[in-house]
Amino acid sequence: MASTTTASPGNLLTQVAGERQTGALVVNGQPGGAVYVFEGRIIYAESPAAPGVGEMLTSSGRLAARTWQNALDLGTSTARVGRILVDQGHLTQGELELCVLGSTYDAAYFVLSQPAATVEFLPGATHWLGAVVHIDAAAVAREVLRRVQLLDDIFPNPRIDVAPVIPVIRAPRERITLTAPQWELLAHADGQRTPADLALLLGRAGYATIQELRRLAALGMIELPVVRVESTDFVRLPHPRGATVPVDRPPAAPVSAPPVPVINGLDQAASRSRPPAPEPAHARAAPPRLESPPDPPPAPPLADHNGGLNRPRLARRKPGAKLPKELADAENPPVHQGTDEVLLKRIRTALRALR
Repeated sequence: MASTTTASPGNLLTQVAGERQTGALVVNGQPGGAVYVFEGRIIYAESPAAPGVGEMLTSSGRLAARTWQNALDLGTSTARVGRILVDQGHLTQGELELCVLGSTYDAAYFVLSQPAATVEFLPGATHWLGAVVHIDAAAVAREVLRRVQLLDDIFPNPRIDVAPVIPVIRAPRERITLTAPQWELLAHADGQRTPADLALLLGRAGYATIQELRRLAALGMIELPVVRVESTDFVRLPHPRGATVPVDRPPAAPVSAPPVPVINGLDQAASRSRPPAPEPAHARAAPPRLESPPDPPPAPPLADHNGGLNRPRLARRKPGAKLPKELADAENPPVHQGTDEVLLKRIRTALRALR
């Protein structure tokens, strides 16, 4: 019977290995994965963040995709896929063991490095590849801790391991030296591929891909993942452009100030000389009445395209036509008076002195 609990995957694996159980330790979360044990010893590990044996063999070109699929069809139900590949001569026993060891340690980092996760143990479960190797659980746990420390020494940001890889637009320095694997990762990173996608695309181990990405982050060649915090506060929308008050609020009525009496000097002197007149009874009882403000002056008329104020347009005359009779009979304009010659001489003398 499967038992689900929330604990450290590494501690639970040590407990399962100490009891020499057989089954699968399934770890949920991001990225998650599973570790298969046979009588307390690890035989295989897999994770969505790490390429498996099949992906590594086909991506590298060691096996054809048709050959791998044929082995899956024949040996999945009996958990003899690895044995079929060796028996048919597609791989040697050493090649298969080396590939399984690399995939197991690669996936174990993603499965066991989580401090706490939801873990489920499936007793009696086995992997379809078969028991190709038998690894001590304590050795795998030590290797996981060593790899975590190594990545933290390069660049301590575990979000780089699962977030999409986004290259920077401009290099932070004038000269940067990149290795061939780093350049290949930058060339294939499109802002949406995760490290697992790049590892699967390039046929590399997941941990080796993350190592190069951590180094690229230390060089400033990729953008760091940002933790998005969703706020539950309400957002006040701005008012429509051109409005100073909300649209649904009626405009307030203008309040006019009471008229202020103006007293000149004579009225002020007369008011001092005579005693104040008694105020009528009806004036004392009634409150002062506010007079409405005077109407604003009318707006000036709009000017036409010729710059005048609603001036009538004049009819155009044809070239050579005579003036109208009413304009021809009008009095001659006044003759301009002569200019002051003395003033002109003074201006000319002053201009010559300025040269």
